[in-house]
Amino acid sequence: MADMRLSGKVALVTGGAQGIGEAIVRKLAAHGASVLIGDIQSDKARGVAGDIGGQVVPLRLDVTDPGSWEAAVQAASSQFGGLDILVNNAGNGTGGPIEHQDIASHNAIVDLNLNGVWLGIRAAVPLLAKRGGGSIVNMSSIDGLAGVAHLSTYVATKFAVTGMTKALALELGDRNIRVNSVHPGIVDATHNRGMPPAAMERLRKAIERQPIKRMAKVEEVANAVLFFASDESSYCTGSELLVDGGHLAGPYRDSF
Repeated sequence: MADMRLSGKVALVTGGAQGIGEAIVRKLAAHGASVLIGDIQSDKARGVAGDIGGQVVPLRLDVTDPGSWEAAVQAASSQFGGLDILVNNAGNGTGGPIEHQDIASHNAIVDLNLNGVWLGIRAAVPLLAKRGGGSIVNMSSIDGLAGVAHLSTYVATKFAVTGMTKALALELGDRNIRVNSVHPGIVDATHNRGMPPAAMERLRKAIERQPIKRMAKVEEVANAVLFFASDESSYCTGSELLVDGGHLAGPYRDSF
């Protein structure tokens, strides 16, 4: 049985209806947190909440909409009395040569991956501070630490999230709000399972070069989030935690 290290804590997880986000919701709830599942996929969020039960509540949240964030923090306050943990997990990205990318797709990725995180932190800080502090966990990527061809917009947003994490760790420390980032590598999650065969073959070759020659399980990424969300990481802020099987330990990176 899981320990209750998050007992009495309230968490909001964006993109929590599937994949890594769902694993994070399940992990935090298993350790005693009350969890709001913030996701634009309302039906899936309700399904996850119903399956877990207890103090897990679905919440329709469009992370690119400031008004949606205002409603989310109000829901955390009215239903659970506040907020202790914000996990900015929602994100996505598409690839291809830069000259083939259209401006609308570029802007949509920036809006989701970067602006969605910024809006969430801006909305949550007053609530976190009111509780005496808390933990913000931003989902970056190995692509937020090293470049990769054909993913220029995605890489740019994840580098930005890494930098924002460090800037806000400095800014929010005097309010006892810690800000850290998690950097998954190749994960056995929904977005990878649906990739074309050629892309899957590139992933396979990249995994062969890793010390740990497999994809990460979503639960392994959730474990890293649990660490930053809990008091076990009480002296960590502005930190990066790689969950990549050693992918970035060597000098070579493939083009996904």
